[in-house]
Amino acid sequence: MNEPQHNAVTELRIEEDSAGQRIDNFLVKSLKGVPKSRIYRILRTGEVRVNRGRIKPDYRLQQGDTVRIPPIRVAEEAPPVRPGERIQRIIEESILYEDKGFLIINKPSGLAVHGGSGVSFGVIEGFRAMRPESHFLELAHRLDRDTSGVLVLCKKRSALRAFQEQLRENKTDKKYLALVRGKWKGGTRRVNAPLRKNVLSSGERVVRVADDGKESLSIFEPVSVFGTLASLVRVSLITGRTHQVRVHSSHIGHPIAGDEKYGDEAFNRQMAEMGLKRLFLHAEELTFALPESGKPITIRAPLEESLAQLLNKLEHLG
Repeated sequence: MNEPQHNAVTELRIEEDSAGQRIDNFLVKSLKGVPKSRIYRILRTGEVRVNRGRIKPDYRLQQGDTVRIPPIRVAEEAPPVRPGERIQRIIEESILYEDKGFLIINKPSGLAVHGGSGVSFGVIEGFRAMRPESHFLELAHRLDRDTSGVLVLCKKRSALRAFQEQLRENKTDKKYLALVRGKWKGGTRRVNAPLRKNVLSSGERVVRVADDGKESLSIFEPVSVFGTLASLVRVSLITGRTHQVRVHSSHIGHPIAGDEKYGDEAFNRQMAEMGLKRLFLHAEELTFALPESGKPITIRAPLEESLAQLLNKLEHLG
């Protein structure tokens, strides 16, 4: 599919990667810089045609469709920010798995998954800049900026649809490692506490346990207990809410080490004195079914060296 020429009538043929998209979403992506109000107006007035016929904004494109786009004036866009060579090298070296549909990495802590909110670029912008020949490259899900571990990008729309369908139907298996405050008592623990997003008067976004929140279920399993100071736990996410592991950990009295938003200041200071410079939350493992074969695949991301060293120090505290 060629890029539309905004100053002339353009006809685009829909390939496999764009099939299944709503026409309004397709136009928003294709006509970068054009206000959404203008896009909906040209849809409403019939200036956009699919196979020479008028369509509604919720029409889903099919492979082989021909989309007619009228001439549209577009404000000049600033060139995208390109990450430096060091960041590009880090991103490239983080690849864990790649095939024709998926690109899966061990995302470093401190690197956002996408630009915005004061961040000029993230993982997705980095890969798009490094692979300009890629016609389709999208994030399949999110990780917090400070969380490291398995992150899935999709190279085909069909792969993205299939993966996100598995996420919605809870058919993926996501496991995290977290270092939490205090001595873990007992074995496996299910935390079923609904979560709701809130915006504080300062504009900061926080997530809290609330009766009217969205259903959220995490399963905590102890891995190692380091005296009364800290415990390493493995967390399986049954749902995938924003900040779920962090808020559930704090809710049960075991906040995560290095968590400045939901954590414990004294515990964070102790861990910082032992060398921790980040949130100790790592997306360790992800299992899902490959769309074409239906076979399950498990991707594991090793802990970064600084986290492994901290665990070694805790082990030897006695």
